[in-house]
This record gives sequence, structure tokens and C-alpha cells, in this order.
Amino acid sequence: MRRLLPSRCSRASGAWLGLLPNGGASERKFEEESEEEPECFEIERPGCQKTDWSKIRKLKKMQSRVTFDTMDFIAEEGHFPPKAIQIMRKKPSWRTEDEIQAVCNILQVLDSYRNYAEPLQLLLAKVMRFERFGRRRVIIKKGQKGNSFYFIYLGTVAITNDEDGSSAFLDPHPKLLQKGSCFGETDILHASLRRSTIVCMEETEFLVVDREDFFANKLDQEVQKDAQYRFEFFRKMDLFASWSDEKLWQLVNMSKIERFSYGQLISKDFGESSFIMFISKGSCEVLRLLDLGASPSYHRWVWQHLELIDDRPLKTHLREYSPMERFKEFQIKSYPLQDFSSLKLLHLKKAWGLQGTSFSRKIGTSGDTLPKMLGPKIQSRPVQSIKCAMINTKLGELPKEAAVGAYMKVHTVEQGEILGLHQAFLPEGECDIRPLILMSLGNELIRIRKEIFYELIDNDDEMIKKLLKLNIAFPSDEDMCQKFLQENSWNIFRKDLLRLLVEPRQSPPFPPIRPKKKEIYNPKSVVLDLCSINKMTKPRYPIFMAPQKYLPPLRIVQAIKAPRYKIQELLPQYKSAGVLI
Repeated sequence: MRRLLPSRCSRASGAWLGLLPNGGASERKFEEESEEEPECFEIERPGCQKTDWSKIRKLKKMQSRVTFDTMDFIAEEGHFPPKAIQIMRKKPSWRTEDEIQAVCNILQVLDSYRNYAEPLQLLLAKVMRFERFGRRRVIIKKGQKGNSFYFIYLGTVAITNDEDGSSAFLDPHPKLLQKGSCFGETDILHASLRRSTIVCMEETEFLVVDREDFFANKLDQEVQKDAQYRFEFFRKMDLFASWSDEKLWQLVNMSKIERFSYGQLISKDFGESSFIMFISKGSCEVLRLLDLGASPSYHRWVWQHLELIDDRPLKTHLREYSPMERFKEFQIKSYPLQDFSSLKLLHLKKAWGLQGTSFSRKIGTSGDTLPKMLGPKIQSRPVQSIKCAMINTKLGELPKEAAVGAYMKVHTVEQGEILGLHQAFLPEGECDIRPLILMSLGNELIRIRKEIFYELIDNDDEMIKKLLKLNIAFPSDEDMCQKFLQENSWNIFRKDLLRLLVEPRQSPPFPPIRPKKKEIYNPKSVVLDLCSINKMTKPRYPIFMAPQKYLPPLRIVQAIKAPRYKIQELLPQYKSAGVLI
């Protein structure tokens, strides 16, 4: 947010002109020197001296020069807006409804603030005050009574167990809270002692709610409604059927509701998260960033398809005929209705039935290695050398452009399910340590820290038996890679078939020329084209890269377009003229 220049600016008086460099001559003038001066009339009065209007006009010009620094009215981006700071300096009872709504709109960028119900958001905007603290400032001290809770608008704080927070600057991986987080809410509700120390790692801006204003404006009643909602949700779960109300309220007081919109990232790796999540509404997906280059199935699949390249250069690979040419070549005149339901099975059987793949740079394709269904009419092709950058993998050489990744859906978490406990009681060697991403499909969840939950279920054998049944076995990377290749193979075959049969009948003979619209998203950005794998020019569309832990970024694709047989070669029984494929 930036400040706007005020409509009225202070002007220098004659006494201050001597303090300006060159008498203020370097400042900008508001009137052009070439402007013609208006005629003025001198009025003579008896007993008065004659007025020199030219000197008065010059003096007014000198007084009109701007003397303030405009940089004082500009705020740095990312900081809390000055307008909102002025509102928060007022007492809560002095703030108007429009001012409260304006502050509420500004605070929508904070995830923790947005998780509250709308009535509670307005009440919080009414009582908040603004604070800014520098690096190493202790905000909360362990063992002290909680009198305020905080929202972080800008900056980073660390959570420590010592009193002065010095360990945060010595620990290479401290626990950090950043913009959008909040802390101290539980302590202010129950007047309990602080369990940890919060220290600023850099200059940080806070929105603070004090205990006195919290209860004076009846915010505790709105918070109690949320707590009652969480209690009723936990009471309906079979997992907590044996717990007493008193013990269940301990769980409720330590939990918190969070809401996520469709497509919003919940956790980059919920396996390493320090929270347990109960899905109270909606659903979410567990995704896995799959490195296809590390899969034997993908490695074999790439080289099998590169074998189909003939003796022409790679950039002129097996050029597909246009739909009109295909119709003319095969003289499609009869059998307008056919059942294509068996084509998928036949195509998949063909794609996965190839054997004898060579993993060297030289791809040899002879008549013996080609499928028998193609018949003796297919001539042997000479050895083709792939001239492109290669990388060495555990499985052998692979074209550099073919080292890509894909996001695969591993599991869908529905309402009432739990995340974070699926491997809680497994032996250390049997745990799945792969990074798993949690993506929202529009859901609401209740979080609670793992250490607090483990303290509540300590020595509860019945609860542990129930939790052991929650173990979920996710598929391996190899299984997901094979599923990706099967779906990709079918999608490409289906598009070829539709392009052959449908598009020529729908397109007019002379389609009008329409200018292409500039779009942010280009479908080619998420498609790997193995046919132009040695292309030297850079693509004109953006490439999406995903970061990896301890590894270089990986290009993300949704489909792979590879050299392939024509539909007529896949179905030789329909190669006769006059037969519709």
C-alpha cells in the first residue's frame, strides 16, 4: 500500500526562503515564466504610498514553491497501510462502521484472520491496535500471564523454550511464524501462563488484541460459539466415543478451525507437519510430485517410442497427415457407424507389448523388432542417432528434455477423516518418508498439535487400537508412473482418433482468419513433445518448474506427446480401401 499526496501542501513563507539553497530557486515553479501577466490597476489613495504590484506578484511566486520532501508521504510495499494505522489509533468506541469495515477488508490477506467467522472478524477489527517491533524484541515471555494475542502482518517471529529467545538465533532451523499467523489466543481466553517465548527475527508488524478490549466487546462469546461447534464435531466421532466431556473439552481448547478455498495449498508435506488435521467440512486431495525420470517404466517407455523415429531428422519426425489427407488416402465412404469400445484395449495391448528396447544413444529398429501385426510391408529402418543433450541416471542415459515430473493424485480425504496419524504407531523402518502435498478442494479442518494430542491419549489402549486401523498404504512411485503412462497413452490415441473422424466434418472449407489472443496459459507449457526433442530454439511459451527438496527444480507436465504408429498401423485389419476405421 502507498500513501497518497495530500491535496493541500504547505508553502514556504518569506522568512524561510533564506534557508533554502539559492533562495529556493532550484524548486519547481507552479507558473510558467512565459505566461503573460494580467493587467493590474493602481489605485491611489490620499495619504498612502503607491502600491508596487509587480513586487507582490514576485513574492507570491516565491512563496508558492513546495518545501516538503515527497518521499515522506510514500510507504514501502507490504507494510500496514497508514490509513489503517490512523484508524487503529482511535479508541474502539470512536471507530465508525465504515472504518471497521475498511480495516476488515485490509486484513483479509491474513489466513488466520480469515478463518474466523464474519461477526468475529468485525469485532476483532474494532478492537485491534497496531504495533511494530525490531529484531530480537521479545513479544511473549515464557511463564508470564497472557494479556494479549497477536496477528503477524509483516515479518517473522521464532518460537523458543528459553526466556530471552536467544536460542532462536543459534538454532539453524528454528520454529518460525510468518505473515498471516497468529499466536496467544488460548492464553488470553483462559488466563493461563505462556508456554513458550516469541521473539522477532526481523522488524515485524503486529495487530494486537488486548484482554480488556477482548472481554469488554464480548469477543469471548463469539469464540465460545466456535468452541461449541468443535466440541459437537468431536463428540460425533467414533474415535472419541469413550472420552468424557471434560477430557474432550481439553482437546477442544487446544484445537483451532481453519478454512481453505478450492485449489489452495494446505501443506507442502503434511507428513512432516507438527499438526493433526480433522476434516470437518468438504474434502482435499493428497498429491505426490512424481519424478518420472527415476522410474524404470518411464525410462523404457521413452526409448520404445523413440525407436519409431525413421531416418529423417528428428524435427521432421513421422509427420502426421492432415485429417483431409487421411480421408482421401483411405477413401472412407462406407460403414458410417462403428463400435470403437475395443480400440482402447487393443491400443494399450499394443503399447505395452513391445519388447527388446535398446538403451543406448543408437536406436536400432529392424523388421524383427517391429510388431508382427504391421506385416511384411513395413521395411527395416536404418540406425538413427539421437543428437540431443543426455543425462546419466541410475537406469542409463535419458534425453535431458525427457527428465520431467508430474503431480499425481494419491488419495482423496473426505469429511470426518483424519490426517497426520496414518503412520503414528508404525515402526521407524516402515514409515513412508516421501513428501506428500495436501491440496484443498474447498474444505474446513480442525488442527491440533501432535505433542498435545499424544499427551491426551497417553496410556489409552483403546484409543491406540482405533488409531492403528487408520493406517493408509499409499501406492508406490512405480505404480503411479505406470498409471500416468497408461492414461497418457490412451489420451493421445483418443485425440488422434477424434482428429481423424470428427474435426474434418466440423471445420468449414474456408475457415476465417482470426487474430490470436495473448493468453497467460499455453497448453504447450504442460506438454512434453518428444518429437522435437533436439530442437535448439527456446520455446515461446513458459515452462513450469517445481522445486524439490535437496534436488534441482523439475519441469512439470500433464501429457507427453511421443512418436507413435498411425491408427492405420495399429489396426491392420482395417487397412483396405473403403473401410472406415
